[in-house]
Amino acid sequence: MNKPWYRSIRWKLLFTFALSIVLTLGSLALLVYVVFLVYTEFRIPFINRLIRFADNNLGEVPSLVIAGLVLFILIYFLLNRRLIKNIEKITETVQHIADGNLDAQCDIVTNDELGRLADNINMMTRRLKRSMEEERQAERTKNELVTSVSHDLRTPLTSIIGYLGLVEQDRYRDEVELRHYTNIAYEKAQRLNVMINDLFEYTRMNGGMALRTKPLNVAEMAGQLCVHYRYPMEQAGLSIRMNSQADQYWVEADPDKLVRVFDNLLTNAMSYAQPGTLVEIGLRRSGNRVAITVNSCGEPIPEQDLPYIFDRFYRIEKSRSEETGGSGLGLAISKTIVELHRGTITAASDMESTRFTIELPCIASPSGTG
Repeated sequence: MNKPWYRSIRWKLLFTFALSIVLTLGSLALLVYVVFLVYTEFRIPFINRLIRFADNNLGEVPSLVIAGLVLFILIYFLLNRRLIKNIEKITETVQHIADGNLDAQCDIVTNDELGRLADNINMMTRRLKRSMEEERQAERTKNELVTSVSHDLRTPLTSIIGYLGLVEQDRYRDEVELRHYTNIAYEKAQRLNVMINDLFEYTRMNGGMALRTKPLNVAEMAGQLCVHYRYPMEQAGLSIRMNSQADQYWVEADPDKLVRVFDNLLTNAMSYAQPGTLVEIGLRRSGNRVAITVNSCGEPIPEQDLPYIFDRFYRIEKSRSEETGGSGLGLAISKTIVELHRGTITAASDMESTRFTIELPCIASPSGTG
């Protein structure tokens, strides 16, 4: 937005220059009158000698010119003292910033270029500070990631090496114990493979993975998931059902990525739901979005853990996660995928059930119906 021309520094300087000339002429006239009055009426010896000295050595006109220049400079600086003070403040602030003090701010409030310069310096400082904080946070995140990955990969790897070492050293009693050791090593290797794949996918997604989207009927996808998971659920002593308010809920989505989200949620339900209970996929309209809920019955998630369950490597029950082979990245991956689809994922849990709710923007049906 352009400022009025009269608020520009160049016009302010021109105005103060013209005003200084007018004030100088007036002050000079007053000074001449006072000098004449002192010289003729009061006859102060020191003043009179100074006046005669100036008149004899400089002349009347040069004396007036010198007096006028002195008055002009004095008046001009007085009129621009605020401008000079603001320039000094900006210079001082920039020096503080150059010395590494990013908390320094220019407290200048004017409607001219200096005010805008101060605002820009303050904005630049805030952005620089925020950028440095983000860089530090990224460095901390990277270190935490390396630490977590190292710890989580070392645990199954240690077991694999340990049991295979027993086999390699023939430290088993019979074929049954040999098979037991190799089965444990195989299960740990599978868990290691899951963790590595999840870590790779999480890293790739957070690096800006592109989605291959197309219109998708999530009601149909949910029905297919129910069919796909019916047998595994029965094996786990569970049953699965879909409850949808409509036959069609269309979204713009990458089917493979979105299925991965529900694979994670349904796998979690199989791992933590109480045998003999129902896992339900519910779909309903929520404004201009579709809400898909995966509901299961099991031990409630502690309230203090709910805000962190979508963080990478966060586990509610570490001992139980070891048994189920979780990588600690499934929900973090799910959250990333949902947010790439401009959606949200939330969790709620009580003594009755645990619910994960995904909301995605709806689109019109490609066929114009539904």
